[in-house]
Amino acid sequence: MAVPGDPPDGTPDATGGGDDEFRSDEYRSVVFDEDFVRAARLQEYSAQERMGEHARAVRSRSIWSGGGTAPRTSTPGRGARQGMLLVLLIATAFAVAVYMGLRNPYVPLPAGTAQPLTSTVVPLAPTTDVPGGPPPELFAKSPAAGYRVGAAGITLPAVRRTHHFTDVHVVTALSIAKDYLVQSSLDPDVLAGSATRPVRVLLDPDQLAQFDRSMTSPSGDGRHAATGWLVRLDPATAVLADSRVRVSGTLAFEEVAQDVLEVTTDHTFVYAVRPAGGAPAAADGASLFTVRRELRLRFDRDDLSARRLELASAYVMAGPQDCSADPAAGFRPLLAGADPTTVGPAASDPYASGQPRRSAGLCGVLAPSSTAGGAVSPAP
Repeated sequence: MAVPGDPPDGTPDATGGGDDEFRSDEYRSVVFDEDFVRAARLQEYSAQERMGEHARAVRSRSIWSGGGTAPRTSTPGRGARQGMLLVLLIATAFAVAVYMGLRNPYVPLPAGTAQPLTSTVVPLAPTTDVPGGPPPELFAKSPAAGYRVGAAGITLPAVRRTHHFTDVHVVTALSIAKDYLVQSSLDPDVLAGSATRPVRVLLDPDQLAQFDRSMTSPSGDGRHAATGWLVRLDPATAVLADSRVRVSGTLAFEEVAQDVLEVTTDHTFVYAVRPAGGAPAAADGASLFTVRRELRLRFDRDDLSARRLELASAYVMAGPQDCSADPAAGFRPLLAGADPTTVGPAASDPYASGQPRRSAGLCGVLAPSSTAGGAVSPAP
């Protein structure tokens, strides 16, 4: 009599009939527990899924899967744990990269803002008649007889490195300072009041707004005098009678901060001028006009790289001029034959060497020795 579960025709011949025979050989030591099944890379489709057309028998498990049919509350499988660990590592690496980028010590810090220019412009009134004549004769009889012509009169000092600036930095600063003096004191268009760009391009961008206002709306308020930035003749009063301007002076430098190099310039410029309405032949009736400029120029490393400067201060004496004339917009020289004007404070000699005497008032007196034919004073 057959037992339920046996084949109808009995057990086939040559077929093992027991579990012990099935588990023989190499499969005897393999235990197919639940973790082993979940970790398998292949998974059999369900009967419903296998009914579809061209359905495959098995599918590959994703590493993100935790075990296919396992309940959501069960412990994630090994593949899922590896996937979560990989995501965590990527997120951590990205966060570290962003943090290091924000904290990079080699990112340059923003440069400091340049301070506004402070300027003092003092007209020097003559105490004697203003001499006239051909420019060569006037220069030969003046203290400027031994001065060089133009940029040749602006000589650089011996160069040495400072604590935080190399000798190359110092040379660069001095050459920019010389360029500024040439453009602001010797350029014919700047002197005539028809150009400002040659000076403007050398200034720190933080000072451009102040410079522009000084050119368009000059004022003697100590901040917005056009003649604090450059030498400009009032075009309605006088023009150059000789383009060969006589120049003499000195430059000095020092490190005033770890990242700031300061150059001090002290130069006297002597111009031969004639009346603005006269013909060029009227140069025989020219006169001399003298301007002494003491400037403090500052440079940081960005300024040196961009070949620009910060004009920190300017002290300017210029004459002969009338004390009643406002020199903020442009100088108004007293021309050949002009009489002495209002007497002001103690006389100032723009040719004298050493530290120029600061005038207490808005007008000074031009020393007699400063005029053509007067006693020669030592050059600065």
